[in-house]
Amino acid sequence: MKRTTYYLCSLAVACLFALVACADKENDNYSPPTWSKTFFPLSEWSVASPIKYGYKADTRDTLDAFLNVSAHAVTGLVVIVGGEMIYSWGAIDKTDISPSGTGGYLASARKSILSMIYGKYVDNGTIDLTKTIGELIDTGMIPDDVGGLLPIEKKATVFDCITARSGVYHLASNTGDDRAIAPPRGSQEPGTYFLYNNWDFNVSGNIFEAFTGKNIYDALGTDIAVPIGMEDWDRSRQSKGGTAAISVYQAYHFYLSARDIARLGYLMLRGGNWNGTQVIPADWCAQSTAAYTPVSEMIPISARTQSWGYGYMWWVWDGPANRDAFKGAYSAKGAGGQYITVLPALDMVVAQKRNADFLGGTSSSSSIYNTYSENSYLQFLRLIAAQQEKPNYLN
Repeated sequence: MKRTTYYLCSLAVACLFALVACADKENDNYSPPTWSKTFFPLSEWSVASPIKYGYKADTRDTLDAFLNVSAHAVTGLVVIVGGEMIYSWGAIDKTDISPSGTGGYLASARKSILSMIYGKYVDNGTIDLTKTIGELIDTGMIPDDVGGLLPIEKKATVFDCITARSGVYHLASNTGDDRAIAPPRGSQEPGTYFLYNNWDFNVSGNIFEAFTGKNIYDALGTDIAVPIGMEDWDRSRQSKGGTAAISVYQAYHFYLSARDIARLGYLMLRGGNWNGTQVIPADWCAQSTAAYTPVSEMIPISARTQSWGYGYMWWVWDGPANRDAFKGAYSAKGAGGQYITVLPALDMVVAQKRNADFLGGTSSSSSIYNTYSENSYLQFLRLIAAQQEKPNYLN
């Protein structure tokens, strides 16, 4: 009897090892799928199973389980691979889904969109990135700011502004930047010191309009939104804001849906080309999403242990973080969890929206929205990458 039991146990163990070996062999023989990078959505996003692109059959269930945790409070999210939607969550078609009517608010993700709009006009010579703020003020192209800029501040170029290295620490018309840790005004030579400062980004909006003679929102509509078929684009929803008594340069806020900002990300993923039409110059797409300020030079110094460098108004994975699924990746980021993330190594775009009524950690309520952190979003990105049947990095 003992011998029989021993035999059966040994047989069971042998079968288990055989199954594991078979599974390992099957995994070794697994060939990730390939696909063309010439597919573009028409009037709507094409929907595909994650399996088509080498992701596990239960990918959607896994991502659902993550987002169902109430603290994440995501209101709309889209995952695009190969030009098709393999996952969506929430109200992806809404530009107005919050009680106060700010559901489409992108917060600081607006800056990356302005960078996209800039590209065509830099390429054709309409915008001169070498011009200084002083020259633009002296020629009447833009007004001087409240109280006047210092002589050293007027030496900042347009390029310095779009890279957040102007050295101008005049208060911006809106909050939501790192002005609190800015050096004293006049202490930094333009171009030498990075600071995430809304003054730079807001004046860049004024500069765009001065050089081109176009309103930012009109340019987004005619140059990008219409050519790429943004489904929910509404010019009437767009509006600027800020306190003019603090700074004359306003913030140019955008109100867009999750599925439309996914189109913006896909346009960038394809090097500015949309189904054969070069909407944004390819060189500009590459240059603007490279780490002009490497992670090793980021301010505050604590940011140097994180993942991001900074390009031309884009956040760029840099340093040790620039590897595997995040090789060559970059993102637009807005307060409260607004993201447009491009992951070339996965041929993927992730677009996320959260309710703009809950932008941070200060609220009279104990709203679950205030518990959100950037780490939650990064965790979600890593979770998506982990759903691949076998790691398949395309660059």
